Amino acid sequence: NMNRIGFGNDIHRLVPGRPLILGGVAIDSDLGADGHSDADALTHAITDAIFGALALGDIGSHFPNSDERWRDAESFVFLRFAVGEAKRRGFAVANVDSTISLEAPKLRPYIEQMRECLAVALEVTHDRVSVKAKTGEAVDAVGERRAVKAEAVVLKKKK
Repeated sequence: NMNRIGFGNDIHRLVPGRPLILGGVAIDSDLGADGHSDADALTHAITDAIFGALALGDIGSHFPNSDERWRDAESFVFLRFAVGEAKRRGFAVANVDSTISLEAPKLRPYIEQMRECLAVALEVTHDRVSVKAKTGEAVDAVGERRAVKAEAVVLKKKK
């Protein structure tokens, strides 16, 4: 019985005129995340954690941002691919723990919806998916509303 743990993190610049998508959920915000795909930092972090647990490189090695196919791509495409790669190797998600760092807006009203969306993509019940939100305490790129950051750990268990 083998367990594997993976860590992922992601950061995106915040800019006007872009949507802010986190965990597959559209957040009502004056600033959005700049990126090649939909720039969903949380989903990218979880995807990287899955790749990391299986020593399969990172999201950029599978979906390079130089590839026009992935422009404005929905990040759940990447997440579902990672889940599929794990399943092919006989691994399921035991649990995911994640933290989003964003100064504003407050994410509490969106957390449950994020957990539900992610659970569906990860093919687990939502009680295995933790999403926490923190501010940057007005410090650093997050605190100055210049960036959104996400970090995630995932435990994969051999089926």
